Amino acid sequence: MNPAKLGATRDLLTAGLSNSAIARQLRVDKHDVALLRQELGLPNTPAQPLTVEQKWRLRVRDLPGGHLAWTGERQRTSGTPVMRHSGRCYTAARIAFRIKHGTDPQGYAAPGCGTRHCVAPEHIDDLPRRQRDRAALRLVLGSPQRPTHCRRGHDQAEDGQLLPDGTAYCARCSADRKQSPTAP
Repeated sequence: MNPAKLGATRDLLTAGLSNSAIARQLRVDKHDVALLRQELGLPNTPAQPLTVEQKWRLRVRDLPGGHLAWTGERQRTSGTPVMRHSGRCYTAARIAFRIKHGTDPQGYAAPGCGTRHCVAPEHIDDLPRRQRDRAALRLVLGSPQRPTHCRRGHDQAEDGQLLPDGTAYCARCSADRKQSPTAP
Protein backbone atom coordinates (compact mmCIF):
# COMPACT_ATOMS: atom_id res chain seq x y z
CA MET A 1 0.00 0.00 0.00
CA ASN A 2 1.43 3.40 -0.94
CA PRO A 3 2.23 5.84 1.92
CA ALA A 4 -0.61 8.27 1.11
CA LYS A 5 -3.22 5.50 1.15
CA LEU A 6 -1.61 3.99 4.24
CA GLY A 7 -2.16 7.21 6.18
CA ALA A 8 -5.72 7.60 4.91
CA THR A 9 -6.44 3.97 5.78
CA ARG A 10 -5.15 4.50 9.34
CA ASP A 11 -7.36 7.59 9.71
CA LEU A 12 -10.46 5.75 8.51
CA LEU A 13 -9.72 2.72 10.70
CA THR A 14 -9.45 4.92 13.79
CA ALA A 15 -12.68 6.69 12.72
CA GLY A 16 -14.46 3.33 13.00
CA LEU A 17 -15.17 2.43 9.37
CA SER A 18 -15.31 -1.21 8.29
CA ASN A 19 -12.62 -2.87 6.21
CA SER A 20 -14.97 -3.12 3.23
CA ALA A 21 -16.04 0.52 3.45
CA ILE A 22 -12.42 1.66 3.57
CA ALA A 23 -11.47 -0.61 0.66
CA ARG A 24 -14.32 0.81 -1.45
CA GLN A 25 -13.58 4.41 -0.55
CA LEU A 26 -9.82 4.27 -1.08
CA ARG A 27 -9.80 1.57 -3.77
CA VAL A 28 -7.44 -0.68 -1.83
CA ASP A 29 -7.55 -4.38 -1.06
CA LYS A 30 -9.75 -5.10 1.97
CA HIS A 31 -7.31 -7.81 3.11
CA ASP A 32 -4.57 -5.16 3.32
CA VAL A 33 -6.94 -3.04 5.41
CA ALA A 34 -7.61 -6.05 7.67
CA LEU A 35 -3.88 -6.61 8.15
CA LEU A 36 -3.35 -2.96 9.07
CA ARG A 37 -6.30 -3.14 11.49
CA GLN A 38 -4.68 -6.15 13.13
CA GLU A 39 -1.26 -4.39 13.32
CA LEU A 40 -2.91 -1.38 14.99
CA GLY A 41 -4.75 -3.66 17.43
CA LEU A 42 -8.16 -2.27 16.45
CA PRO A 43 -11.25 -4.49 16.80
CA ASN A 44 -13.41 -5.32 13.79
CA THR A 45 -16.50 -3.21 13.36
CA PRO A 46 -19.86 -4.93 13.90
CA ALA A 47 -21.12 -6.51 10.67
CA GLN A 48 -24.38 -4.53 10.74
CA PRO A 49 -24.93 -2.13 13.63
CA LEU A 50 -28.30 -0.95 12.28
CA THR A 51 -31.65 -2.73 12.39
CA VAL A 52 -33.39 -3.48 9.09
CA GLU A 53 -35.75 -0.54 9.66
CA GLN A 54 -32.93 1.89 10.52
CA LYS A 55 -31.00 0.92 7.41
CA TRP A 56 -34.21 1.27 5.33
CA ARG A 57 -34.76 4.83 6.62
CA LEU A 58 -31.30 5.83 5.36
CA ARG A 59 -32.30 4.86 1.81
CA VAL A 60 -35.50 6.85 1.29
CA ARG A 61 -36.21 10.45 0.37
CA ASP A 62 -39.41 12.46 0.50
CA LEU A 63 -41.46 13.17 -2.60
CA PRO A 64 -44.49 15.47 -2.92
CA GLY A 65 -47.79 13.96 -1.83
CA GLY A 66 -46.36 11.93 1.05
CA HIS A 67 -44.62 9.46 -1.26
CA LEU A 68 -41.13 8.11 -0.57
CA ALA A 69 -38.56 7.38 -3.25
CA TRP A 70 -36.05 4.56 -2.81
CA THR A 71 -32.42 5.64 -3.18
CA GLY A 72 -30.87 2.25 -2.51
CA GLU A 73 -30.28 -0.90 -4.53
CA ARG A 74 -32.80 -2.18 -7.07
CA GLN A 75 -33.44 -5.63 -8.47
CA ARG A 76 -31.64 -5.79 -11.81
CA THR A 77 -34.46 -6.85 -14.15
CA SER A 78 -37.62 -5.44 -12.56
CA GLY A 79 -36.20 -2.36 -10.86
CA THR A 80 -37.91 -3.38 -7.61
CA PRO A 81 -36.36 -1.55 -4.63
CA VAL A 82 -34.42 -4.06 -2.52
CA MET A 83 -32.06 -3.99 0.42
CA ARG A 84 -29.61 -6.49 1.86
CA HIS A 85 -29.21 -6.81 5.60
CA SER A 86 -27.23 -9.41 7.52
CA GLY A 87 -27.02 -11.71 4.51
CA ARG A 88 -30.73 -11.52 3.57
CA CYS A 89 -32.44 -9.64 0.77
CA TYR A 90 -35.70 -7.76 1.44
CA THR A 91 -37.92 -5.66 -0.79
CA ALA A 92 -38.18 -2.08 0.44
CA ALA A 93 -41.98 -2.39 0.33
CA ARG A 94 -41.92 -5.41 2.66
CA ILE A 95 -39.92 -3.44 5.23
CA ALA A 96 -42.23 -0.42 4.82
CA PHE A 97 -45.25 -2.65 5.47
CA ARG A 98 -43.62 -4.00 8.62
CA ILE A 99 -42.84 -0.45 9.80
CA LYS A 100 -46.50 0.55 9.44
CA HIS A 101 -48.25 -2.63 10.62
CA GLY A 102 -45.71 -4.34 12.88
CA THR A 103 -46.07 -7.65 11.00
CA ASP A 104 -44.81 -9.11 7.76
CA PRO A 105 -47.19 -8.82 4.80
CA GLN A 106 -49.27 -11.72 3.51
CA GLY A 107 -48.29 -12.22 -0.11
CA TYR A 108 -46.20 -9.54 -1.70
CA ALA A 109 -46.21 -5.93 -0.50
CA ALA A 110 -46.84 -3.19 -3.07
CA PRO A 111 -47.82 0.47 -3.13
CA GLY A 112 -51.55 1.09 -3.32
CA CYS A 113 -51.13 4.78 -4.10
CA GLY A 114 -50.51 4.38 -7.83
CA THR A 115 -46.95 5.75 -7.68
CA ARG A 116 -44.58 3.16 -9.10
CA HIS A 117 -42.11 1.85 -6.50
CA CYS A 118 -43.33 4.24 -3.77
CA VAL A 119 -42.11 2.90 -0.41
CA ALA A 120 -44.04 5.16 1.99
CA PRO A 121 -45.23 2.84 4.80
CA GLU A 122 -48.72 4.40 4.71
CA HIS A 123 -49.02 3.53 0.99
CA ILE A 124 -47.94 -0.12 1.13
CA ASP A 125 -50.57 -2.87 1.10
CA ASP A 126 -50.33 -6.63 1.24
CA LEU A 127 -52.51 -9.01 -0.77
CA PRO A 128 -55.49 -9.17 1.64
CA ARG A 129 -55.62 -5.36 1.95
CA ARG A 130 -55.41 -4.89 -1.83
CA GLN A 131 -58.18 -7.44 -2.40
CA ARG A 132 -60.39 -5.84 0.29
CA ASP A 133 -59.99 -2.39 -1.30
CA ARG A 134 -60.63 -3.75 -4.78
CA ALA A 135 -63.76 -5.55 -3.59
CA ALA A 136 -65.01 -2.27 -2.10
CA LEU A 137 -64.38 -0.59 -5.46
CA ARG A 138 -66.49 -3.29 -7.16
CA LEU A 139 -69.35 -2.48 -4.79
CA VAL A 140 -69.08 1.27 -5.42
CA LEU A 141 -69.01 0.70 -9.19
CA GLY A 142 -72.01 -1.63 -9.00
CA SER A 143 -70.11 -4.53 -10.58
CA PRO A 144 -71.90 -7.89 -10.75
CA GLN A 145 -71.38 -10.51 -8.05
CA ARG A 146 -68.17 -12.49 -8.51
CA PRO A 147 -68.72 -16.05 -9.76
CA THR A 148 -68.19 -18.88 -7.26
CA HIS A 149 -66.11 -20.85 -9.79
CA CYS A 150 -64.10 -19.88 -12.88
CA ARG A 151 -64.78 -21.44 -16.29
CA ARG A 152 -62.21 -24.16 -15.50
CA GLY A 153 -63.91 -25.00 -12.18
CA HIS A 154 -61.49 -23.40 -9.70
CA ASP A 155 -63.12 -22.24 -6.46
CA GLN A 156 -62.99 -18.45 -6.52
CA ALA A 157 -63.19 -18.19 -2.73
CA GLU A 158 -59.68 -19.70 -2.77
CA ASP A 159 -58.24 -18.71 -6.17
CA GLY A 160 -60.20 -15.57 -7.04
CA GLN A 161 -58.32 -12.25 -7.23
CA LEU A 162 -59.18 -8.72 -8.29
CA LEU A 163 -57.29 -6.34 -10.56
CA PRO A 164 -56.80 -2.70 -9.47
CA ASP A 165 -59.94 -1.68 -11.40
CA GLY A 166 -62.00 -4.33 -9.57
CA THR A 167 -62.10 -6.83 -12.45
CA ALA A 168 -62.26 -10.42 -11.15
CA TYR A 169 -59.89 -13.13 -12.42
CA CYS A 170 -58.74 -16.60 -11.42
CA ALA A 171 -55.20 -16.55 -10.01
CA ARG A 172 -54.76 -20.29 -10.55
CA CYS A 173 -55.72 -20.05 -14.24
CA SER A 174 -53.35 -17.10 -14.58
CA ALA A 175 -50.50 -19.06 -12.99
CA ASP A 176 -51.26 -22.06 -15.20
CA ARG A 177 -51.07 -19.85 -18.32
CA LYS A 178 -47.66 -18.53 -17.21
CA GLN A 179 -46.39 -22.10 -16.71
CA SER A 180 -47.80 -23.35 -20.02
CA PRO A 181 -48.41 -20.53 -22.53
CA THR A 182 -50.36 -22.93 -24.79
CA ALA A 183 -53.03 -23.62 -22.10
CA PRO A 184 -56.51 -22.07 -22.79
